[in-house]
Amino acid sequence: MPESNKVVAHLLGGKILKGTTQDFFPNRPIFHLLPADGSPAVELRARQCKAVFFVKDFEGNRERRDVRGFVAGPAETAQGKKIAVRFKDGELLCGYSLSYSPERDGFFMFPSDASSNNLRVYVVTSSTAEVKAGPAAEAMAQRALGERAA
Repeated sequence: MPESNKVVAHLLGGKILKGTTQDFFPNRPIFHLLPADGSPAVELRARQCKAVFFVKDFEGNRERRDVRGFVAGPAETAQGKKIAVRFKDGELLCGYSLSYSPERDGFFMFPSDASSNNLRVYVVTSSTAEVKAGPAAEAMAQRALGERAA
């Protein structure tokens, strides 16, 4: 029996669905989500999503403040090279990716903050406004964080 993953699907338009999936694969256009509230399974198309967050738990820690940008970490880890993603809705995610390619429909990234509730995130490329890797990712994160502080 396939392993069940806890996911939080952020759909285009802002709707968020929490549940589990056993059939999410980055090379398949459709997956099924069994909602955490017990309602019937939902068929989702990856292109309906902004991103799919694979999480430790659905609640997280409401008191915890996520680290913005990059933790003073190496340029490259076992999870890949630094990557910064700015979505069309303005959200910024920073982490590491082994599989980013602008030609692909999506890619996995791992959070730069290891104590985050997110284990990994599948980013749908068409929902992004800007993606930078390597040193350009660090510069983009610093620029974005500087704009928010101003």
